[in-house]
Amino acid sequence: MAIHDVRRWLEGGFGRLSRRELFAGVPALAGGLIPGRAAAAPALRLGKEIYESIGVRPLINCKGTFTIISGSQTLPEVKRAMEDASRHYVHLDELMEAVGRRLAELTQAEWGIVTAGCAAALTLATAASIAGADPEKLQRLPDLTGLKSEVIAPRHSRNVYDHAVRMLGVRMVTVSTIEECERAFNDRTALVMILAGPGDDGPLGTEPVSRIARKHGVPVIVDAAAEHLVIPNPHLGRGADLVAYSGGKCLRGPQCAGLLLGRKDLVKAAWLHSAPHHAFGRSMKVGKEEIMGMLAAVEMWVKRDHEAEWRQWEGWLDTIARRVKKIDGVTTEVLPPQGLSNRSPRLRINWDAAERGITGAELETLLFQGDPRIILGGSTGERRWGGASSITIMPYMMMPGDAEVVAERIASVLARPPRYEAPAPAGAPVQISGQWRARLEFVLGGADHRLIFEQDGGTIVGTHIGEMLSGDLRGFVEGDRVYFRSSQRYEGTRLQFDFEGRLEGETLRGTVGLDEYGEARWEARRHRYGGPGGAVRPIKNV
Repeated sequence: MAIHDVRRWLEGGFGRLSRRELFAGVPALAGGLIPGRAAAAPALRLGKEIYESIGVRPLINCKGTFTIISGSQTLPEVKRAMEDASRHYVHLDELMEAVGRRLAELTQAEWGIVTAGCAAALTLATAASIAGADPEKLQRLPDLTGLKSEVIAPRHSRNVYDHAVRMLGVRMVTVSTIEECERAFNDRTALVMILAGPGDDGPLGTEPVSRIARKHGVPVIVDAAAEHLVIPNPHLGRGADLVAYSGGKCLRGPQCAGLLLGRKDLVKAAWLHSAPHHAFGRSMKVGKEEIMGMLAAVEMWVKRDHEAEWRQWEGWLDTIARRVKKIDGVTTEVLPPQGLSNRSPRLRINWDAAERGITGAELETLLFQGDPRIILGGSTGERRWGGASSITIMPYMMMPGDAEVVAERIASVLARPPRYEAPAPAGAPVQISGQWRARLEFVLGGADHRLIFEQDGGTIVGTHIGEMLSGDLRGFVEGDRVYFRSSQRYEGTRLQFDFEGRLEGETLRGTVGLDEYGEARWEARRHRYGGPGGAVRPIKNV
């Protein structure tokens, strides 16, 4: 079962699952895993199997442009530009001046620069909005004493990526109505941040917010990371001063590059805050290779036959659909794109889990773990309920030849799915109601948390209290095994904790998945009222 299905169950989307259904086959999270004895590192070999040579298995990407699976594959013209650029020395200020002028011509924006990704564009734009191009103020960042220190964001725009804005130390002011937005402006307001997508063209969208911001002389930036680069730019056309894009997604430029487009003075000031200059953005270096590769990607964007690409995607989906529909009970449907990110048709493959003996989530995990390794755009279906299941194919970042491989692999699993044995009875659920003192040990450092459980049979609800944050938890008990999930909101995101453990005497212990932050170990002891509380000692690494 994929981790997002674990989350859907814990959020109420599924019925109760067994431990095997919940945790078997979940892909390991990158980074932060509990260390063990390391094997000898294999030597790098250049060539077609460069990743396999160091023990990493590549993916066939049927999911789309996601940074965790390395975004996109750069265009041949981008590779050529980067290779050619690497063969010369050049003065970077002169280079960015010339590239900025050319980006303005290509995109019809006033100016443009290449950044170290979309997040860097957001950070540099924030720095420029606070300090402008004043060297004295520029050197003081992130000390905001006496400087503008607030950024306004509509509630629909708050998201995990606005950390790139917050890293300057600014206070985020979240507004829910246009009236709140009007009242939020003051002498400390440096910038307005808007996330492209649902809401950016609504009553609290770019156009009405930009009108207010303009009255107060405050710039507006739109985060359009994975969107198509539309020319002329709709965000700038609706009144925004700046717009930021990822370079390594739909543009198929360098993965570690991005674009900042818009008002010339602001964009030029943002460049001064970036490397090679000695400023807050010095660490966000973009080299001559990425600069020229990104320019090549934009040059190609205006030349690419986007209609032909769409027909190619439809052809790949048709190849997959024709193959899998040969299996009894399997149907397919083509879904329209959602928004401007990963804008392509999608294929949903449907079947009855009870008839085929496999759910969408199980098939998704098998494909991710299998050979060839395939990552999908999502799945539905859960073994307890049987009935309708599906998987979704996103062709946006597939490569020529992938469709035939994906079609055959999916068809072979649907035609002859593996057998899933029913788990052995777990026995009566242990009782864990009450308050527990927990210790979490991360790959580096640890933290003392509290867990408060209310139990009804095998179902548990309660509260997870961290050192700074807290949130509800929900889960279940099977025999002496405990499984629960909590979510703690912070700024525009949530921290996710997926606990599994076993009661051993008076101690709960096990592992906790930390989503993108890897995994930790945890140990908890029941709080004894009126006593010392059973403090938990740090867990020694094994």
